[in-house]
Amino acid sequence: MNLESFRKYCLSKKGVTEDTPFDETTLVFRVGGKIFTLTDIVRIPFRFNLKCDPELAIELREKYECVTPGWHMNKKHWNTVEPDSGISDKAIIEMIDHSYELVYNSLSKKEREKIR
Repeated sequence: MNLESFRKYCLSKKGVTEDTPFDETTLVFRVGGKIFTLTDIVRIPFRFNLKCDPELAIELREKYECVTPGWHMNKKHWNTVEPDSGISDKAIIEMIDHSYELVYNSLSKKEREKIR
């Protein structure tokens, strides 16, 4: 998965917005105003951070060499994924979906209803 397909998939999810709140190269994707993934658009190789359930985060790090504790993030709740390292797009999409769902489910009922 490359940056453009990553971006396109993230933006296809309901209620997702993107912005660059930290600097002009850090692209952030949010649902309900809360971050579920971010990436640096100029960094090579391409990589991104995803929110993750702590137990699953450990499992994914053990299963995939390209999944590591979140770079510049809370390492308990965030993973960094470097997709050029042999991980399937299907596995990446599952991780993106998980991150989105974690954040979406943490929103208030009122906020979730607005997004639906």
